[in-house]
Amino acid sequence: MNHALPLVTVDAVLLTLRERVLQVALHRRDNAPDHGMLALPGGFVHVRDDASPDDAAEDEDTDATVRRVLRDKTGFTPRYIEQLKVFSGRQRDPRRWSLSVAYVALVPVEELDRVGDSVFHFYDVDHLPDMAFDHAQIVAAAVARVRNKSGYSTLPCTLLPELFTLSQLQATYEAVLQTRLDKSSFRRRIDAWDVVEATEAYQTGVQRPARLYRLKDFALFDKTL
Repeated sequence: MNHALPLVTVDAVLLTLRERVLQVALHRRDNAPDHGMLALPGGFVHVRDDASPDDAAEDEDTDATVRRVLRDKTGFTPRYIEQLKVFSGRQRDPRRWSLSVAYVALVPVEELDRVGDSVFHFYDVDHLPDMAFDHAQIVAAAVARVRNKSGYSTLPCTLLPELFTLSQLQATYEAVLQTRLDKSSFRRRIDAWDVVEATEAYQTGVQRPARLYRLKDFALFDKTL
């Protein structure tokens, strides 16, 4: 008995902070199904046809797929991205049985803004619009993962620009976790993680100048304690 092959895709949940609100970057679909609807950036996994091996480059794995798709569709590749989970089933795509390997990335808003206003549209993750396929479910799963991990890891640091104040760092955690944090306890936790270092630069303004910090090593973004 012959069996039709499933559709195999990747989808990327790009989360950012805009005006201290956790938001997701969406785009409008150019093709059917759900033409014109808001959706996560995503695309098909490329597998070389054995009969025509030169037709297209083959993706090494889905990690390579998601980076290629984001680069090709948006000109943007996040510095840090992690696999979320697989979403699958007959009902999620009207074309046929499908599965999507979903990914989540936390991205500084400045990086997404450089992509251009016509590429992404931003929405509060707690007040999502109507979306294509099961993408609202994927966003909800990504937000739950990020908020859970942010309670014990350095993951929210991926939302920060290259230089930041400790107050900005705490505000980022508070925005993601949706709670106020004790300043002294938070500073002790950051010191224990040993992932930020002071620079010689200061942020100036109407208040007392605040020292600017940076991350010691990007590889420590997902460090836990």
